[in-house]
Amino acid sequence: MVRRFNRESKAHVFIGGGRYSKGEFRSRHFENCSQGSGVVAMRRSPQIVWLIGILMAIAPLAVGQEGQISREGGGWSQVFTGSMSGVKNLRVKLDMSSVVLRGGHQPGIDYNLRLRSRNSSEEEARRQFQAYKITSYVKGDTAWVVGEWQGNHSYHMGSARLTVNTRSERNVSGELVINVPREMELVKIETGGGNVDTVGVSGRVEAETGGGSMRLDDVGGGARAETGGGSISAGTVSGDISLHTGGGSIEVDRANGQLVAETGGGSVEINSVTQGAQVETGGGAIEMHQCGGKVKVSTGGGNIDLGDIGGAAEIQTGGGTIHLASAKGPVEARTAGGGVELNGVPSARVETGAGGIVVKLVKTGAAAADTRLETSAGDITVYIAADVAIAVRASVDLGNGHHITSDFPDIHVASEGNQWGPRTLNAEGKLNGGGPLLKVRTTTGDITFKRAN
Repeated sequence: MVRRFNRESKAHVFIGGGRYSKGEFRSRHFENCSQGSGVVAMRRSPQIVWLIGILMAIAPLAVGQEGQISREGGGWSQVFTGSMSGVKNLRVKLDMSSVVLRGGHQPGIDYNLRLRSRNSSEEEARRQFQAYKITSYVKGDTAWVVGEWQGNHSYHMGSARLTVNTRSERNVSGELVINVPREMELVKIETGGGNVDTVGVSGRVEAETGGGSMRLDDVGGGARAETGGGSISAGTVSGDISLHTGGGSIEVDRANGQLVAETGGGSVEINSVTQGAQVETGGGAIEMHQCGGKVKVSTGGGNIDLGDIGGAAEIQTGGGTIHLASAKGPVEARTAGGGVELNGVPSARVETGAGGIVVKLVKTGAAAADTRLETSAGDITVYIAADVAIAVRASVDLGNGHHITSDFPDIHVASEGNQWGPRTLNAEGKLNGGGPLLKVRTTTGDITFKRAN
């Protein structure tokens, strides 16, 4: 069913305690108009002109058309089309349906909704199609497309909305295709279930689906995307971007702003972020090639692989390896079990329940800070650049069969105990006159200090 609003739509205006429809307004206020020489002279014209302005504002400019029901495979389909005038904003609110939105060089908005029923009965399919009402209209500077199942009831509980479906429409699916002017300032899409695919909007995009995959690309004003369960893919997005999925992978090609990416359980892969990034997954691998600002990443269980980071980094995994190419700020890295490798960092705090640690300390212009590296079981290797000033303190708790070795003569190694009992290995020294503390400790394993190339 299509409900469209045009200049003949029913609208009411409240004036001086009275309520008038547009027809009543015409009969009461235009019956005294006189016409001559092609000019309409109206008594009390200021009030009439003002009322006409209100009616024009609330009479949306939208046209819709309902197509014929046709056979499609083993079921039936029906197409609904409509168009609206070009405005600044678009709101799409659907009880169900996938949404495909494309921005282009066009003055207005047009849409095409195809409903599909898996029922073999045409009569039953027709009943289902009639139960899904499509409404399109323009209100102020916002165009609306609304799709609702008739018979549903919505209840608001704080900020949440509960919809009770009193009909069984599980055999119906839909796809809404919308073409809009590229220069729209805001596009907001909400669907109860279905994929969302949005490309080519110079303004901001906000999209939400109860369950389905999401794709964003060529967006100029920032974006927010949320799905109850499905993957999210973002191409090039300028402005801040926020991505949330209850359970699915997240992929981002280029985020020209701040990035927040969260998934209840799935992998996250990010190519480039110009500013800072916050990434979290309940369980899955995280890969980020480049980020221009501070990074905070965590996973309940999975490997983390980071490239070049333009600021500080906080890295945590419940169980997996950590690899970092470089960071211009201090680094914190923690894993319950797995190796840690940090290349080209000014300082670091690293903890692993079981695994080796490799860290390369260099000067990046960041403020001097202490470095602490600790593992319960594993070897620790520290590469130190020639211009790094630091004070070294290292220990191996269970030193039997293990060693502390150094390329630096200013680091002195000693041991306590004998070959028949427990031995503890220790090392201390100052490089380039000393500086922040470098504390290295392993319960069982070797410690090595090397010159960085």
